Amino acid sequence: MIILASASPRRKELLEQIGCTFNCETSNAEEVKTGIPQEVVMANALIKAKDIAAKHKDTLVIGADTVVALDDAVYGKPKDTEDAFSMLKTLSGKRHFVYTGLALVYNDKVWQDFAVTQVDMADMSDVEIKAYIKTGEPMDKAGSYAVQGKIAIFIKALSGSYSNVVGLPLHKLYQLAQKAGFSLLNI
Repeated sequence: MIILASASPRRKELLEQIGCTFNCETSNAEEVKTGIPQEVVMANALIKAKDIAAKHKDTLVIGADTVVALDDAVYGKPKDTEDAFSMLKTLSGKRHFVYTGLALVYNDKVWQDFAVTQVDMADMSDVEIKAYIKTGEPMDKAGSYAVQGKIAIFIKALSGSYSNVVGLPLHKLYQLAQKAGFSLLNI
């Protein structure tokens, strides 16, 4: 049995896309908010996975956490529309990086890794940012945007895993599961 320790509909869709059979459970554990991006996402992925794994013996639990980083700033989900505006204004016209940490927990065993993807965003006017925020799309996404959504017209280039920017680096997850001795495929 596999459990995805996430409430993210995008992570759920990505696992369904590859034909993985799993259940979802949401962790309410306290997360790390500050630090080096790859350390933050790996710590949070592990916190989520361990929280759910503590309730399920002999079950593979997948934890994931995604942030957007620009210079020394790390952006998670926006608190409100003003926070979303501030994030998008900062990212507009800039190259930034999306980090997703992965943690697989099976009983007392842990496997971890992370993925990083470079994203080049086009300039967005204040009017365009406000219109995008009005759609509601940015409100539950790291960095206040959904690469697979309406903001796609402002993504000039992406280098690395597309699924990482969506919230779950599928190839990295597949490699980590193989290393742990598990298959995500129902074939």
